[in-house]
Amino acid sequence: MKSHFFSVIRHSLLLGLLIATGCAQAQPALKDVFKDHFLIGAALNPSQFTEANTAQAALIKKQFNSITPENVMKWEVIHPAPEHYDFGPGDRYVAFGVANGMFIIGHTLVWHEQTPPWVFENGHGGPTDRATLLARMSNHIHTVVGRYQGRVKGWDVVNEALNEDGSLRQTPWLKIIGEDYLVKAFEFAHAADPDAELYYNDFSIENESKRQGAIALIGKLQAAGVRVTGIGIQEHARLDWPSPELVDDTITAFGKLGVKVMITELDFNVLPARFNDRSADVSHREAADPRLNPYTNGLPDSVQQSLARRYGELFAVYVKHSQIVERVTFWGVTDGDSWLNNWPIVGRTAHPLLFDREGRPKPALEAVIQAWKPAQKP
Repeated sequence: MKSHFFSVIRHSLLLGLLIATGCAQAQPALKDVFKDHFLIGAALNPSQFTEANTAQAALIKKQFNSITPENVMKWEVIHPAPEHYDFGPGDRYVAFGVANGMFIIGHTLVWHEQTPPWVFENGHGGPTDRATLLARMSNHIHTVVGRYQGRVKGWDVVNEALNEDGSLRQTPWLKIIGEDYLVKAFEFAHAADPDAELYYNDFSIENESKRQGAIALIGKLQAAGVRVTGIGIQEHARLDWPSPELVDDTITAFGKLGVKVMITELDFNVLPARFNDRSADVSHREAADPRLNPYTNGLPDSVQQSLARRYGELFAVYVKHSQIVERVTFWGVTDGDSWLNNWPIVGRTAHPLLFDREGRPKPALEAVIQAWKPAQKP
C-alpha cells in the first residue's frame, strides 16, 4: 500500500510538471491551497517584517499565514547583555504578524548557538554554577515569553539538543545544569504563557538514530509532566535526502507520541558538498571552492526540475499526514535571503526556495501546488 502511494505521487507530480512547463498562468496563494491541511509559514528577516522591502512584504502577506523570526528573538539579539533586553526588532516582528492575522512563532529560547558567552560564565570568565544558570534561563524565558503572551502562539523552546547518534549534545546547558535543563526550559515557558504551544526543534531527525533520540527525549518530557505540544522537523533537505518514505516514517513515528508535527525550516540545498554531511549544524564551516558554487548564473533546467520534483514529493507526504502536521515553514522567502548563501561556505549562490532572487515563482512552486491534488477525492 505504501509503495503504491509513493508511485502515485511520483506519477502525478511528473504529469503536473509536464503540464506546468511553459505555462504562465497565475498560481493560487500557498496559504489558500493548503488552508484545509496546515499552516504555511516563512522565516523572516527585519527588511521583510518592517516592510523596508516592500515587494517581499507583499509576497509574504499573499502567500503565508504563519511567520517565524530568523534571528531577532535569539538570545544574542534580544538579550545581549545581563541587564539589557533589546525588544525593538522583536516588537516589530510581532506587530507585523498581528496586523496581518498570522500565526506567530517565537524562535528560539534555549540553544547553545547564538547565545552570548556571559550567559554561561561567572564573574571571572569560568563556567557559572547550576543555580545561577537556571535563574538566568528562568528570567530570560519569563521576560521574553511574558512580553509576547497571547500574541506569539508557539515557541521553539529548546533547539538542537541532540547529536546525530541521538544522545544529548554536550552543550553548556547540559554540562552546567544537567539533563533536566530541558524539563526546566519547558516548565518556565509554560508558566510564562500557559496557552502557548511549546515545541522541541531539531535537524536531521529523519535519520533513525537521531529520530529515536528525539522520541526518547519527548517521552522523558511527557513523563516529567511538562507541556510539550509538538516537535519541529527542520527539514533542511538535499536533492538526494531525505526520501519521501523516510519523511513518511518519521512523521508517523512522532505522531504516535500524541504530539503535533511541524516542518519548521524547510529548504533544499542544491549545491554540491565536499562531504556527505546531511546535518545543518551552524558551527560547521568550509573553505570556499569555485567547484562548490556552480550555479552563479542560475539553475540549469535539469536541476530546476529535480528541485521541483523533490519539493512535490515531500509536500505530498505532508498532505497525507495533515491530521498530524500542523504547519510547514520555509526557512526564508526568496533564494537571495536564504542562509544557505553563507553556510557552510560564505558567498555562494544558493537556490533553495520556491521564489527566485526577484521574487518570481520557480517550477517548485507549481510542484508544491500539484502535490495537493493527489490527496483530493475525484
